[in-house]
Amino acid sequence: MPAAYERYLVPVVFRPFAEDLTARAAALHPRRILELAAGTGVLTADLLTAAPSAEVTATDLNEAMLALGSTRAPGAMWRQADAQRLPFPNGGFDLVVCQFGVMFFPDRVQAFTEVRRVLAPGGRFLFNTWGPLGRHAFEAALQAGLERAFPVDPPRFLQTVPHGYADPAVVAADLEAAGFAVEDGQELTLGGRAESIADLATGYLTGTPLRAAVEERSEGPAVRATVVEEMAARLGPGPVTAPMTAYVFRAAA
Repeated sequence: MPAAYERYLVPVVFRPFAEDLTARAAALHPRRILELAAGTGVLTADLLTAAPSAEVTATDLNEAMLALGSTRAPGAMWRQADAQRLPFPNGGFDLVVCQFGVMFFPDRVQAFTEVRRVLAPGGRFLFNTWGPLGRHAFEAALQAGLERAFPVDPPRFLQTVPHGYADPAVVAADLEAAGFAVEDGQELTLGGRAESIADLATGYLTGTPLRAAVEERSEGPAVRATVVEEMAARLGPGPVTAPMTAYVFRAAA
């Protein structure tokens, strides 16, 4: 999964937002950065370049992601960590960043409380979360393909997890419940460019939890063919540039 995620999804879906988050992080002039849910390190590598004097600690819960990420961004210190039980002392960082990871936290208020604990007074928490599924053209088309392939019981992973934390008011309330002061919350729409819709579909179907959801329902090749056909009908076979909407939050400890 990490290899497919890195090859097919990172350049199209995650890199544009990593560049944006990196610029926001660098503007804060951090000295000690903690990254949560670092995945394969697209944001980590950018942070190391944009803030060369900062110490960067990158974490993820998934060991396979850590293994790949540590080769992609070896300048960071990599550690396995659960965001709800961070293995770091109080006040050890002045910036915590997280790219499209907060949606995966089972208890977000608990995770945010842990983030606040490891931040020094006045430290910042900077992160993004996807907007509604219908405002992510690639994933809306993908979901349509899944619903065509599985008309009775289509996988709902995209709606319930990546796009399941898409109400900015709920996010802000969770931050405040954890003791943060919300300084900024912005809607951001960027374009992703896919050279091949077929490759992008492969990335989602083999490099995300959709893989298990599809395999437990049917044979993968037939599903992939249906999904690619539907996505191509909606977006074109590629190259194609499509809009993706997210929300970016900055909160102070």
